[in-house]
Amino acid sequence: MADTGGVKSEDTPFEGGPMDGRVLPVLLGPTGHPPRTYRIPVPDAAGGPPTVLVYRRVPRGQGGKLGLHRGWKYAYDPDGRAGGRLRWPWSKPKPGQEQEYEQE
Repeated sequence: MADTGGVKSEDTPFEGGPMDGRVLPVLLGPTGHPPRTYRIPVPDAAGGPPTVLVYRRVPRGQGGKLGLHRGWKYAYDPDGRAGGRLRWPWSKPKPGQEQEYEQE
């Protein structure tokens, strides 16, 4: 892993999609967790707009007797829905769209 100075990063595995099986160093936020969504722009060979691959953060698994989770991994989200804003339980869904709740 490259030296990032005072910034902390964590080697995080990717599952599914074109990045399946790769492990990349991902910068950690102020809480010590990687971002919920990881977007990777892939340039178009014909010079058009880039395709954006979307990966969602999921727990890597439970470990040991205490059941503590062992970190994070990213799972491919083929829909690539924009979930960047907070969705409150009392918010009305957009017309023609079902209600979604993001959980941590």
